[in-house]
Amino acid sequence: MEHNWFFPPHDGIRLDELAGQIGATLEDQTKADRLVRSVSPVYRAGENDICYMLSRKNRGELETCQAAAIVCDKAIASIVPSHIPVLLTPHAHTAFAVAGSILHPQAMRPVQNLSEPGGISPAAFVDSSAQLENDVQVEATAVVGAGAHIGAGTRIAAGAVIGPGVRIGRDCTISAGASVLCALIGNDVIIHPGARIGQDGFGNAPGPKGGMIKIVQIGRVILQDRVEIGANTTIDRGAMDDTVVGEGTKIDNMVQLGHNVRVGRHCGIAAQVGIAGSTRIGDGVLIGGAAAINGHITIGDRAQIAAMSGVASDVPAGERYGGIPARPMRDFLRDMAEIAARAHNRQKKTGGNDE
Repeated sequence: MEHNWFFPPHDGIRLDELAGQIGATLEDQTKADRLVRSVSPVYRAGENDICYMLSRKNRGELETCQAAAIVCDKAIASIVPSHIPVLLTPHAHTAFAVAGSILHPQAMRPVQNLSEPGGISPAAFVDSSAQLENDVQVEATAVVGAGAHIGAGTRIAAGAVIGPGVRIGRDCTISAGASVLCALIGNDVIIHPGARIGQDGFGNAPGPKGGMIKIVQIGRVILQDRVEIGANTTIDRGAMDDTVVGEGTKIDNMVQLGHNVRVGRHCGIAAQVGIAGSTRIGDGVLIGGAAAINGHITIGDRAQIAAMSGVASDVPAGERYGGIPARPMRDFLRDMAEIAARAHNRQKKTGGNDE
């Protein structure tokens, strides 16, 4: 893939300097003055690209690699061709992530949509009672409601809606078309396009003549520092308590958090996960894509939930669960092996024909 104008290459940084910044060791100091300008997968890396390897199973890609350097650990370094410098680190994935942020800082959060200078666009709608600190940018057609407070360095992108009384901290990005209502947002938070924060949750009581009666939702959403919310994700405000997402947590696209959900610090939640109301998620929890989490349960610290699982009851801290209903991973894998074995035996008995 050729470099494109969306994320142009860096002007160039010396290989030894980059190694120092990402916490890696350059094995061949004769290559210290090589310039690195971009990141690339191994198979198509060119002379100014840096790439990384975590497994020997991809060693075939090295045949076409002409990278400025490869980030890897000692186990991988022995298979790297001699013409490619190695940046040695036991944390290759993390080091490469840092390298990417150095080489392409503009890709770390949604970019500015308009080329107009910073500040408040004359085409934005900002209520006279809103309080904006210095260096706040509000793009055209964005709306900032009455009594809202926005901290310095924050950008409100085109078409975004900030509701009355909302508090947004410093150095945040609220992307195009997002809406933030009834919420308190910390510092350095990223909300991607189309996200919906703080609308009322789904709560209804049986009606006296059938149907349902809406239950009032008067809580808030609290997003702590360094949270990132993916595109088209929805986070409902609490019914009477708050919906809370802890600091450093990263939530992917198209995730649903119901009212009163509390997510801990430094969690990772992949796309299309649904978490029903009043569930408690501990610190450091990882949830795979399209998992469904029942309401009013607790998932303990550092637990891991496999993709497409259905979690119906509490998950102890540190456990790995998978399947529908979700159960300890060793039990789930054993069950899957038994099902596969039975299917294989049935096919043998019928000669491969189930009719």
